[in-house]
Amino acid sequence: MATLLIENAHLRMRVNPQGGGLQELFSHTHGQPVLWDEVDSALFPMVPLANRVAGNRFAFQGQEIVLPQSPVDERFFLHGDGWQALWQVESRTETECVLTLRRQHACGFDYQAVLRYQLRGNVLWAELMLTHLGTQPMLYGLGFHPWFYFDARSRLQFSASGYWPEGEHHLPLAWQSPVPPDIDFSTAQQGSDGWLNVGYSGWNGVATIQRDVMSITITAQTPWLMLFRMSGKSFLCLEPQSHPVNAHNMPGQPGLVVLRPGDSTQFAMKIAVESAVGGC
Repeated sequence: MATLLIENAHLRMRVNPQGGGLQELFSHTHGQPVLWDEVDSALFPMVPLANRVAGNRFAFQGQEIVLPQSPVDERFFLHGDGWQALWQVESRTETECVLTLRRQHACGFDYQAVLRYQLRGNVLWAELMLTHLGTQPMLYGLGFHPWFYFDARSRLQFSASGYWPEGEHHLPLAWQSPVPPDIDFSTAQQGSDGWLNVGYSGWNGVATIQRDVMSITITAQTPWLMLFRMSGKSFLCLEPQSHPVNAHNMPGQPGLVVLRPGDSTQFAMKIAVESAVGGC
């Protein structure tokens, strides 16, 4: 299916119904890309869960829930199935589009998702809503996975109170605090050019990337943020999500929501693109 071109005087994006993500977010104002198109995806929705679940299973209301197999990961139902599915285009205008997805799985996921991308001036609004349609309650989580262009001149800043180091199979080890200096971005820094796959807690919901002429601010109402980068690559992923990685197997299943038949949950993120101080 062809991508949808959505733009205004400030920003241009291309939305791909296959996967429900963006292939491009470009700043007309600065003549530069905001997001990095990594393997035909510059941003995608995470639904009905974010990241990975240990053993690809969890306990819920006295039952063991075995998650579906993923076509892209032999161990995990990685980031759910929304980013692998074909979404339906419900509506579009010059500055926004609405996509929908209906999915059912034997494990209990049975949902209708509505995804809206909207350009409001210099801001991209991404909103995801999920309604549970199954006959029994189920546990859900949501998030977004953007790939930001991030080169040697870029700086990242955000605050967090603690973190989960990465362990085997990219699952989190025990939570720790304080955050060590090399992955502490409370003061803007470039960070080391190496592999990072870190989950943060106590995030204040705002992160900023400073580039030569561009300042990008990411906003979401959640205390959990994933940071992912690879050595030698000009991208950095900042993934706001409604729950920490492997929350399904943590005490209290933090951030996850139990939806009864007909119940809904939603998640939103904003990406604002402005001129950097001293830039054009």
